[in-house]
Amino acid sequence: NKSLMSFIGCLWILRSPCRLFHGCSRLLTSQIISYYDAINQCKKERPEYFNFASDVLDEWSRLEKDGKQLANPAFWWVNDEGEEVKWSFEELGFLSRKAANVLSEVCGLQRGDRVKVVLPRVPEWWLLNIACMRTGIVFIPGTSQLTAKDILYRLQASKAKCIITNDTLAPAVESVMRECQFLKSKLIVAKGSRDGWLNLKELLAVTSADHKCVKTKSHDPMLIYFTSGSTGFPKMVVHSHSSYGIGFATSGRYWMNLTPSDIMWNTSDTGWVKSAWSSVFAPWICGSCVFVHNMPQFKSSLIAETLSRYPITVFCTAPTAYRMLVQHDLSSYKFMSLKHCVSGGEPLNPEVMAKWKTQTGLDIYEGYGQTETVTICANMKGMKIKPGSLGKAVPPYDVQIIDDHGAILPVGKEGNIAVRVQPTRPFCLFSEYLGNSEKTAASVCGNFYVTGDRGIMDEEGYVWFVGRADDIINSSGYRIGPFEVESALIQHPAVSESAVVSSPDPIRGEVVKAFIVLAPAFISHDPEKLTCELQQHVKKLTAPYKYPRKVEFVQDLPKTATGKIQRKVLRNKEWGRV
Repeated sequence: NKSLMSFIGCLWILRSPCRLFHGCSRLLTSQIISYYDAINQCKKERPEYFNFASDVLDEWSRLEKDGKQLANPAFWWVNDEGEEVKWSFEELGFLSRKAANVLSEVCGLQRGDRVKVVLPRVPEWWLLNIACMRTGIVFIPGTSQLTAKDILYRLQASKAKCIITNDTLAPAVESVMRECQFLKSKLIVAKGSRDGWLNLKELLAVTSADHKCVKTKSHDPMLIYFTSGSTGFPKMVVHSHSSYGIGFATSGRYWMNLTPSDIMWNTSDTGWVKSAWSSVFAPWICGSCVFVHNMPQFKSSLIAETLSRYPITVFCTAPTAYRMLVQHDLSSYKFMSLKHCVSGGEPLNPEVMAKWKTQTGLDIYEGYGQTETVTICANMKGMKIKPGSLGKAVPPYDVQIIDDHGAILPVGKEGNIAVRVQPTRPFCLFSEYLGNSEKTAASVCGNFYVTGDRGIMDEEGYVWFVGRADDIINSSGYRIGPFEVESALIQHPAVSESAVVSSPDPIRGEVVKAFIVLAPAFISHDPEKLTCELQQHVKKLTAPYKYPRKVEFVQDLPKTATGKIQRKVLRNKEWGRV
């Protein structure tokens, strides 16, 4: 099949950069767009059938068997107790086939069934990811911070026939079981047994590894993520086998700068889509090692120690974590192997980028995307970084700033960040909001999928984030994005963290209000004087009308399970909507 062979050829280039660079001599960074044009031919040649487990992971395993030993393991897991798990691609394949047989033969799950997996950063989470690919079962991740109510809603909405969790969350599952009659089985990842549960560790020890991967079509469903919206309960976002399996090839190689010689550590919680991005698909399609620290709680010292102790070459964490890290004294640590840092999930303040560069000598390459997409925009390796920018569009996406009617806006004009879906819908865009055709249809405006984020594009094609569409503050006719004010505030030494929202005002309709977490050295300062000082500080760094007319000092800010600041919670409180 000519189409399939062309696609495999593209994958071979991606997984073996030396063939591209050394065979043709290393191209200049000014020609990087040529790489994108070449890689994007894969989109046009997308095969009818694709399965990441058999077409990518098993191919790496075959190369290992042929004596082409990779520099690193495929998977490397550690914890605070000094335990380690290292798997080659061959071992990953062997164990994931066992897990696949557990799901199909023991649990009785069939192709197309859905399984809810609520686990922390344990090796079994990765095995189950691959096992679901091998069986055609739809994998539904969830953060281990879910409550019983959260679990019940997700089980009922998805009609999952199996749930897999640990002994910590098992009681929460048991408390809602009566309302989940559709569940066929419950698997627990624990050292000991529990009544009514199948033990995954025990089953893996006795189950055969003889399993043939199912033949999945590129558009068959592979993943479902629950994502919160501005209104209503979380929505179910469906991704196909090729959406993530192929879609992260470009950003893995050129945003994350991954090669087979790299070891990538992404700190994301397993329930967050970024874990799929940077702890499964992007590194493994590039043949890189996925490094995992179980890290039950975020600690700046633990992050720094791990980067110093292990030969991690590529590091990915959220902007909130970078903000905390630059406040930590990094002078006593040496990150000898680290060469590339990326971030995503929320805007990254230029001040934090500058501090990280000063302390480590490394730039942070920011990327932007959503649960519904792969990477939309990014600062690619070799590009000029404009601090505060999301970077440029990542192929195959055509990213534009549009108005509320779908018309493309001129350079410098604020509007909706959108991705072109007509005449051709990008294959790496989500398939649908499951069970919500109205929401799926509403996500399209004219020829574009609308992200719900506001932004500006400059004359060089860089996209600048302004804020969520419902986060924009309209004060006396001035539209103010919270991110710019927050970026200004964090440059003051008194500010550890901040969140900016609208607050009601009898004259202006609404004004800017800043909720501020103070740095320890400023907690005892006079609040009135400090408020005035911060207001003047913002006036100096931004247009005067953007300064916070109201300031409230708080001990902490409301955040999601993935560490994103929940401005909506603060805004609702201000407007009496709680």
